[in-house]
Amino acid sequence: MRGMDEPDLPRCVVNCAAYDRNGVRRDIELDAISDVLAIDDGSFVWVGLYEPDEHILDKMQEEFGLHDLAVEDARNAHQRPKIETYGQSLFIAIHTAQAVDSHIRFGETHLFIGPRYLVTVRHGASTSYAPARARMEREPELLQHGPGAALYAVFDLVVDNFLPIVDEFTTALNALEQDIFAEDFRKHTVKKLYDLKRELTRLRMAVAPMQDILGHLARTRGGLIDEEIQLYFRDVHDHAVRISDSTDTLREMLTAAVSVNLALVTVRQGEIVKRLGAWAALLAAPTLVASWYGMNFVHMPELSGRWSYAVLIGVVAVTCAVLYRMFKRARWL
Repeated sequence: MRGMDEPDLPRCVVNCAAYDRNGVRRDIELDAISDVLAIDDGSFVWVGLYEPDEHILDKMQEEFGLHDLAVEDARNAHQRPKIETYGQSLFIAIHTAQAVDSHIRFGETHLFIGPRYLVTVRHGASTSYAPARARMEREPELLQHGPGAALYAVFDLVVDNFLPIVDEFTTALNALEQDIFAEDFRKHTVKKLYDLKRELTRLRMAVAPMQDILGHLARTRGGLIDEEIQLYFRDVHDHAVRISDSTDTLREMLTAAVSVNLALVTVRQGEIVKRLGAWAALLAAPTLVASWYGMNFVHMPELSGRWSYAVLIGVVAVTCAVLYRMFKRARWL
């Protein structure tokens, strides 16, 4: 429950606070945003939204003077990762990921950053940015750098959330190792490998573009991010590169795992075919002899011999023994 001094905000508004030049927080109403920004005292406003209604976005546009195109992009939760400049403000779209019930759920976050404000708009599967706000409030010396520091905290949290997902992929792949090298074909193993690779590909599509965005924020001079905070963005960029490299490595391992599993299944099937062929050849020898003497001819010299039956059995036995030894030596049996 909210305290008596806390503003009554709509459900989709997770956070609306003003931070003074010393990093001290003060919760405010949405209608008070323009009043705070009208006073040039070094403060800035940080607003957090989760799947907001259109009238809330219209309210944000009114209070912060956001560009129409940027607001239109924020209404649609299917944007590609990008960073765009609108005058003295930036619009950033990034993809997020979250592990839910052993599956990866993906979402989006749209960020508006200006000289004295930061607005985060979350869609889909995305953890709350409350830990990022709490971290900045514990480190007011960083908040003194304005909304650029808050933007760094958000990116750092998003990138850090990718790490346990990559570790989960690694654990899942290791758990499937025994099934991968099984001699018999297991359909669920191939399906699991395919599902892992599909989700890992989507994860890479979320992480890879973020490297360009972080690189842009870390290199741009004279913008909304001062040089000291850019050093922190470089650190986040390094983490994103490491995660991207890890996903590439895992994708290669998954591709190799699928190939190895299919190759082993093919080899196993080949071995079965060879065994069946060898046993068929062993059965063919007596079958051929029996069919030969099963013909209804009257004049067959061998039929009148006293030892013909014994000799025939001996010949068949020797033939089968020779074939068995040959197939055994060739490792067909």
